[in-house]
Amino acid sequence: MRAKITYAVTAAVLVVYFVLVGSRGVLLIENGTLITVTFGVAVLILPVIGIWFLWKNTQFVRKANRLAAELDAEGGLPVDELRRTAGGRIDRDSADEVFAKRKAETEDAPDDWRSWFRLAIAYHDARDTPRARKAMQRAIALHEGRPLEA
Repeated sequence: MRAKITYAVTAAVLVVYFVLVGSRGVLLIENGTLITVTFGVAVLILPVIGIWFLWKNTQFVRKANRLAAELDAEGGLPVDELRRTAGGRIDRDSADEVFAKRKAETEDAPDDWRSWFRLAIAYHDARDTPRARKAMQRAIALHEGRPLEA
């Protein structure tokens, strides 16, 4: 729940920022000189890119949460078998062991979105966020029946 609140607050702050930046871009365009119009258009591009990025990330999170809920309903969410340090952090060797299991599971069933979802969690636990995101994107694509990217 804390992660959802943090995400919502961050998204709201970004939207406010986009509105402020966009209003400055409009003011620059309204000034009417060649240089201010050029800068105004350039400034307006930033919020457009930011809104697109925020939208894509929000879609990704919603789809991943739907997969998690579906997998939970099936009883297929991975059990937390990770050892932790005294401070509560995941033990690196433990994460590597679980990752090896999840990778083997995914190699045995490469077309199963469930195995890719569990592999994404293992990547995340091993602190490999880029690969975790790619594995989750693959799980989402398999679940939706979309063609997979190479």
